[in-house]
Amino acid sequence: MSNNVATVYVTSTCPFCTMMTNYMKENNIPHETVNVQLDREAAVRLVQTTGQQGVPQTEINGKWIIGFDPDAVQEALKG
Repeated sequence: MSNNVATVYVTSTCPFCTMMTNYMKENNIPHETVNVQLDREAAVRLVQTTGQQGVPQTEINGKWIIGFDPDAVQEALKG
């Protein structure tokens, strides 16, 4: 089982995705990054799950955060 507490879905050209992954690294939040530009199956699953096509989308403890939202990340980490 993974020690990651979060999964961040990104694309290669999204500045907000870079901001989110940098925020996760800077705050030592274990996470997996999935590039939906390179993984079409993950992209389809993401849209089916959240109904959203935009990125970044971050899943933490079963909660979804759409966009770059550090406050929502901290709230989701609380459980």
